[in-house]
Amino acid sequence: MQGSYYDASAHLREDFPRLAGVRQADVCIVGGGYTGLIAALELRLAGFTVTLLEARRIGFGASGRNGGQIATGYSPGMCETADIVGAAAAKQLWDLSVEASAMLRAVIRRHDIDCDLQPGEFYAAIKPRHRDWLHREQEYCERAFGYTQYRWWDTEDFRAQVVSDRFCGALYDEAGGHLHPLNYLLGLGRAAKAAGVEIFEHSEVLNLREGTRPVAETAEGRVTADFVILAGNAYLGNLQAKLAAKFIPVDAYIIATEPLGQMRARAIMNTDACVSDMNYNLDYFRLSADTRLLYGGRDKVIGHRAPREALRANMVATFPGLADVAVDYVWGGKVAITRNLLPDVGRIGANIYYAQGYSGQGVPLSAIVGRLLAEAISGQAARFDVFARIPHKAFPGGTMLRRPLLSLARLYYELRDAL
Repeated sequence: MQGSYYDASAHLREDFPRLAGVRQADVCIVGGGYTGLIAALELRLAGFTVTLLEARRIGFGASGRNGGQIATGYSPGMCETADIVGAAAAKQLWDLSVEASAMLRAVIRRHDIDCDLQPGEFYAAIKPRHRDWLHREQEYCERAFGYTQYRWWDTEDFRAQVVSDRFCGALYDEAGGHLHPLNYLLGLGRAAKAAGVEIFEHSEVLNLREGTRPVAETAEGRVTADFVILAGNAYLGNLQAKLAAKFIPVDAYIIATEPLGQMRARAIMNTDACVSDMNYNLDYFRLSADTRLLYGGRDKVIGHRAPREALRANMVATFPGLADVAVDYVWGGKVAITRNLLPDVGRIGANIYYAQGYSGQGVPLSAIVGRLLAEAISGQAARFDVFARIPHKAFPGGTMLRRPLLSLARLYYELRDAL
């Protein structure tokens, strides 16, 4: 069957009304994903009135479609992050990523969100150069940040956990983990409503008028606010063309097998942790609560074969024993990838804030970024500015050349992954 396993296994979804008429708020948030809802909750705690506008339904975008992984750090790795921002800023960013994972778990506990939270993530090496890179990352994070939750698993030990000949070792992050991303999102929505956030669905912002009090206009209404947060990420469209030019929306897909049962599931994965390989066009996989294998891949499936067939072939290459297993679900979405693979967080003028381009790390980082957006609006911008100072460049040609550039980048990284 087609469609998302997350939708099929989601808890009861609450409907929110469409915006009609005129509203006033301290803060208007555009986008009903993790960033928008966390920021809304934090702002309500600080006493602000908040109106959130979602173009479709909350969780429609990447927040309801992603792989569910919780990882420490940033997509380039911390050695390269330090090269981009400097050692001192890299330490600040690292500390915020550690806080992000702890905050995410605290939010889940505080609001009693049932989202199949599980501990642990493996970064699996396919080639010796992957293994060398992971060793450098572990050594750097231990030396520069005092991080002690990485553990190296050699080939034999790792294959006792993930029964596959593809891998030659893995770095385990005890602070990593995974969850059901849509149920986490729906829990945030319920918590935001209970806190007093006004949420409107099917209320796409068609125009944003800047000024002393910005105005977000939809087809049937408008919201005037002291501050606006743009949290649409890859689904923001061209509401702010300069923001859209700073990331490429990369397609990612996931398949879910039929339920394997405990015996067969444990024959391929003797762990509840999630796994990501170290290719640029990476594969990632984990077991669901009902013993399905969820197997995802980023970008490389586009332009070659249909996502179901491409990902199924990758899955069988990893686990040959699953050649006879049926695929029950296939779904996809867009991941916003920046040029340097670091989040793009900042301000437009004095009263419009934005966050985008998590580059695959959105589940944990959206939690801390949502908090920092609320802190900045409350007048405490020091931690927000750690992200805002990250240098970002637009892609050449802006949004017009994003697809051709993506095709070239895909070819380059496929060739690199093959070496």
